[in-house]
Amino acid sequence: MRGRKPKPTAQQIKEGDPRKKGVRKLAQKLEAEPKAARGLPICPRHLRGRARAAWNFWRLELADMRLDHRPDAMMLEGACIGYQRAVEADLTLAKEGLICVQQTLDPQTQMPIEKLKAHPAVSISKSSWNQVRAFCSEFGLSPVSRTRLALDKEEHETEDLMTLLTQPRNKPKQVVQ
Repeated sequence: MRGRKPKPTAQQIKEGDPRKKGVRKLAQKLEAEPKAARGLPICPRHLRGRARAAWNFWRLELADMRLDHRPDAMMLEGACIGYQRAVEADLTLAKEGLICVQQTLDPQTQMPIEKLKAHPAVSISKSSWNQVRAFCSEFGLSPVSRTRLALDKEEHETEDLMTLLTQPRNKPKQVVQ
């Protein structure tokens, strides 16, 4: 089992460097991190139906959260395909049931026997939903992952505070007796 995912460098800086690596080293690390170009491309032509709807929905959500980066387009494409597969598998299961009958021959008697087994769509659904969940976790599209990514506060709030703190102090009025 793996440990907790590392926090983004910007979040470590905003939290006051809890691991005591040094704010300067963290700032240098942040500066050295590659910066991806913003903006996801339009939906790929081969995505249809639910996959296209998922692309358009997630594209807008990621843009609103300022997490829409061009290199992530293929990852988003995989998530959309996974979403479509998961829903299609679930619809198949709703129609055909979770269990199916498999007919085989008894090796000793050579008579046909029926065995109950899980419908193949069960494993397709499970793996597809895991793929979608992993994508959502990486991009902050789940409640828990949003709390992990909550690091960018508006800069003007800290600038206002810094302006107040750096202003010259007013001299206290002297009381004349």
